Amino acid sequence: MRRRLVLALGLLAVLVALGGCTSLFGGGPDETELNRNATYDWDTNATTTYNVSKGQFAGIISVENDSHIELYQRDELGTEEPLEIAALRFRYPNGTVVAPANRSNFGVEHGQSRANVSLPQAGGQMAFTADRPNAKRFATPLFLDSPHSVEVMLPPQARVGIPLVSKVSPGDSSTRIPEGSDRMTVRWESAERGPLVVRYYLARDILLFGGVGGVLTLVGIAGALYYLRQIRVLERRREEIGLDVDMEGDEFDDDGPPPGMR
Repeated sequence: MRRRLVLALGLLAVLVALGGCTSLFGGGPDETELNRNATYDWDTNATTTYNVSKGQFAGIISVENDSHIELYQRDELGTEEPLEIAALRFRYPNGTVVAPANRSNFGVEHGQSRANVSLPQAGGQMAFTADRPNAKRFATPLFLDSPHSVEVMLPPQARVGIPLVSKVSPGDSSTRIPEGSDRMTVRWESAERGPLVVRYYLARDILLFGGVGGVLTLVGIAGALYYLRQIRVLERRREEIGLDVDMEGDEFDDDGPPPGMR
C-alpha cells in the first residue's frame, strides 16, 4: 500500500511539473535572455507603449500601485499561455534602470497560463522584449486592469486607415505620423478591454495594388473595344452576303389574308 502511495504521489508531481506549475523541467524563463542587453525609449506619455518591428516587439508599461504584472498571450485556439519575454528592465522614478540580475526581488515565474513578473517596487516603468509572428498584424491583451492610454508604434511604412486591408480594434483610436518619421502611431486614450488588434498594410502595397488595378482596367477597356470591333466586322459581313434584307416592304408582310382569298 505504501509503495502504491509513493508511486501515485510521484506521478502527481510529474503531472504538476508538466502542467507548468513548477520549473523542475526547465519550463521557467531563461535568465540569460531576461538580462540580455537592450535599449528602450522611456520617454513616452502613454501608460503602455508598444514598439512593433519585424519579428518582435518591445513593451513599456508604467505601474503605480502594482508590485507584479502578469504577462500572457493567446494561441490560435484562444488558450492563454505565458508570454516568453527577454531583456527585462525596470526604471525607477529617479531614472535608474535595473535588470533582474541587479535585484533579488525582480524576476519572472512561469505559471500554467501566465508569466508573473515581480517588480522591485510599486511605482516605475517595466520594459520587455518578446517575439511575434512576422505578419502584418499585431495583437496583445491589456495587462493593466484599469482604463489607461496605449500607443502602438507600427513598423516603418506601415499604415492603417483603408478598410478591408487594415483593422484597428477596439475603436475610438487615433493615428499620427510624427514629423520627419515614416512610422505611424495608433493611440487609445482610455483602453479598458482587450485584446488590442492592429492589422496594417505597407505604403508600397497601395502603390502596387493601384498599379495592378490600373493594368487590369486598361486590359478590360482593350477587351471591350476589341469585342465591339468584332461585332462591327460581323455586321458588315452579314450585309455583304445579304443576310440583313429589309422585309418591311414585302407584300406578304401584313396582317391580311394570303393572295386569292382577299
